[in-house]
This record gives sequence, structure tokens and C-alpha cells, in this order.
Amino acid sequence: MITTDQLSLPSSPLELARLADSVAAALADANLALLTDSEVVETVTTLERAHRRGDGVDAKLYIEVSDRKAFVEAGCNNQNQFYDGVLRLGAAAGKRRRLTAAAVGAFRNFQGETLLPSLPTTADAVAEGAIGVDHVLVVADTMKKIPASVPADLVADAEAQLAEVAASLTPRDLAIAGNALLERLDPDGALTDEHDRRRQRSVTLGAQDRRLMSKLGGTLTPQARAKFDALLIGWAAPGMNNPDDPESPRGPVNAEGLDPEAVAAAADRDFRSTEQRNHDALDALLTAQISDGALGRPTSLPAHLVVTAELKDLEAHTGIALTATGTRLPVADLVDLVAGATPWLEVFADATSQILYLGRGKRLATLPQRLALFGRDRGCTAPTCSVPFVRTQAHHMPDWQYGGPTDVDHLGAACGGHNRSVRNQRGGWETVVIAHGPHRGRVGWRRTGSGDPWQVNHSAHPEKLLRQEPGPTAPPRRERPRPSEVRAARSHGSSIERWLACRMPAPHDAVPSGVQIVVHTPNE
Repeated sequence: MITTDQLSLPSSPLELARLADSVAAALADANLALLTDSEVVETVTTLERAHRRGDGVDAKLYIEVSDRKAFVEAGCNNQNQFYDGVLRLGAAAGKRRRLTAAAVGAFRNFQGETLLPSLPTTADAVAEGAIGVDHVLVVADTMKKIPASVPADLVADAEAQLAEVAASLTPRDLAIAGNALLERLDPDGALTDEHDRRRQRSVTLGAQDRRLMSKLGGTLTPQARAKFDALLIGWAAPGMNNPDDPESPRGPVNAEGLDPEAVAAAADRDFRSTEQRNHDALDALLTAQISDGALGRPTSLPAHLVVTAELKDLEAHTGIALTATGTRLPVADLVDLVAGATPWLEVFADATSQILYLGRGKRLATLPQRLALFGRDRGCTAPTCSVPFVRTQAHHMPDWQYGGPTDVDHLGAACGGHNRSVRNQRGGWETVVIAHGPHRGRVGWRRTGSGDPWQVNHSAHPEKLLRQEPGPTAPPRRERPRPSEVRAARSHGSSIERWLACRMPAPHDAVPSGVQIVVHTPNE
């Protein structure tokens, strides 16, 4: 038992965790109306201190799970799967937990010795409940920006100063103080070298929001910035690459053969902001690169823009399609996306039009089979795994070495780690294509020999957990809008568009050359 001034607490960390959970549950049911105003303030202050101390405990547990590989006990192949999938933190919160542990956690070396935290004074402040995760991340980010040539004693003093002032500042104000400290350490920038700049380079593509938009951020090296500026000058010039103007010239403003009068006229019609012109320039650059074969070898799945959509949505020009990289896009934009790439359009229909069986002839799945798996699985099929389909392998059920055929109904998408985890020994996984019930046709996973119910991965199919029938107050489904006149004016009758104009499933003689189509029956 652990004795405090007023309480005797259990010494077991597990019992302490259970006690903390019980205390939280009791607080949730407590009648706060009985408190005086001063007691309310003290309660909030006390709980905030406890939350911040809990951040330090979370860091300790994160390291313990990592060192012991305890995530295997929960059926995961790595730390990220455990925190993102099993605990359902999500990628952003899981990253915060990882960065906090790296900053204030006490790791062990290969000899089993416990090392000091990388930010020792900051770790002490967290243990005291004086600062929280947001403060820790600001301190860590500031320390990362200190030039490598600054002496170690000055670096340690800088961390101590930041941890000290953090107890009196908000994270925003702490960032301002951190910038002031950086200016003192390197006032004229003379200590910052190429190594420091390359260490801080990054580009981040954020998750799609409910409007399917994504935020792009990062830090460019001077060389990358110079190249990007040069491209924007030509591609983001007023009037160029304007998706709202069917007569807008495409490519850089100084391209050979461009009519200067046409460019000037397009610029006069261009009311886009600088930010919008930059976006459209980047979009046009990506389109040009894809058209020039930048996706790689045509025999590999990443070399194709692979899209799966439902027949009713394609016919109505509405709804959301899904690419093999996990991107969602409106069906109305599907034509423009695939017009310049090798088009693979996978449609869910009532009958198959292509044989997808190889038997034992080959171990590796063909591209059409991979496409069929994408339509059904969308990503790794292991429970809680969020790896997109483009980074998966075709997993055999039963395994190839035990006679598993390379037939599409004996295959499932699995990331490399989960594919290797399927084995007959204890601690492994066993898989099957479920034959009955609400998950018929999906890949089921369970611990080898456990006899537990089969689990499916809902990460790629979260909408299947929703009720399929609309509620009594659900709004009627709106009619799908027709493609805009601008898109029609810019289009030159691509093979995809001509095929989409046909009633589907289209007969084979109605499919234009250059379009490869996989049509198969949905399993659900």
C-alpha cells in the first residue's frame, strides 16, 4: 500500500488505474451543485493538475507497451495499430502521445539501463502537474529548432528555462518565449547550417474533412522553395490553368506557342485569389506529371488511378467514389481525375464480366484480381488496421504453402505485417472469408486456435455500421447535379466520359478502346 497524508492507496499500478477509473466515474455522477464557488475553482484546478500528471503516466505506459511489445497481446503488429485502432485515439492523438513520450519518457538502452528523458526538466514539470501535453510539444518543437552547433550546456539551460516559464504561460505564449530564446541563441542565423535546414524539412498532407478537402502544410528547404517559386511564377500566373475558364491556357505562361493576347484576355477574366491560383497551378502540375507517366510502371497498382464506385452513383453522377490510396472524391469529379491516367474503373453490378480465377497456376494475384479485392476490402482487412489498399498484399486463405489457391474468393487484402502474422502457431492469426451473416464475403480474423468469433475491419467500411434505412426525419436524397458547363467545355470526349455516357453495365462492344473495366458482384 502507498500511504499519503489522508489515504492509503494500493501499490499495484493496475489497481491504481482501476481506482482512478472508479474515481472518475464517481465524479461524473457527483452533484456539483453542492459545491461553493471557491470549491468549484479548487476542484477544477485539482483535476487539471491530475490530468497533467496523467500525461506523464501515459508517456511511461507508452514506453512500457513499446519495450515489452505488449501490443501483440491485443492482436496488433505495432504500437501505432494499438493506439490508433484498439484504443481508437486516431492518428493525430496517437502522434501526440508518441511525441510526448519521446520528450518526457524515460527509455531504456540495450543494456536495460533507464535513461534520463530527453527533456528532463520538462518531464519533472509534467510529473508535478504544472504543465500539460501542449506545453511539452511547444518545448520539444523549440528545442528541435536549436542549431546543432550550439554547445550542449546552453541547450540544457534552454530546456530548463522553457520548462520553468511554461508553468506560468499558455502554450501560445510559451511558443513566443521559445522564439525569443532561439533568437538569443542564434541572433544572426550564423549557427544554422544546411544540416539544420534538412533536419527540419517536411511536407504533410492532412486528412480529408467532411467536404473532402485536405490541408497541405510543411517546411521547405531553400532549394525546394526556389524550385517551387519558379514553377508558381509560370503555372500560377493570372489567367493560367483556371478550372473555371474553359478557354484558360494550360501549362506555364511562358510555354512555346501560347498566344500572348489569349493569355492577357484570360488574365482579365481571372478573379481567383493568389491562394486559389497556387492551388490550381499545383493541380495542373500533378495532372501533367501523371499524363507523362509519373505514376511508374504500368504493371503495378500504384501506377494506376484505381477508383471504385457504385453503379447507381455513376449513372446519377452523384455520391462518393474511393481510390486505392484511400482518397474519397465526388463521382462528378471522377471523369476529370482519370482522364489523364491509366483508367481503371471498378463498378459494382449484378454480374461479373471477367474471369478472376487462376487456381494454383500462379502465386501472385493478377492486376484484375487486385482490383477486385480493392472493391471489396478497400484496405487491410485485419481488425483496426488503417493501411490503405495500395500498401497491401494479396493474402491467401488458406495460406499458399498449405494449398491455398490464387482465386479471388480465397484472397484478401492484408498489409505486410498482418500478412506475415497469419500462422498456425500460438500468437498468430487465422483468417477466413466469412460465408454467412451480415459480414458475408468479408475477411474474418481471429487469434489462432482461440475459437473466438471472427472479427472484421470496420476502418475501411465505417458506413456499414450505420442504419441502412433512413430515419423518419431524414431529408430526401437530392438529385445528382449535372456536370458543369465548364467541365463539358473543357472536355474533349475522353474514353471514360464516352463509356460513362452509356447505360451500365455496358456491352463489350460499347466500351471504347483504352478503357479497362472490372465489373463484379458485391459480396454484401
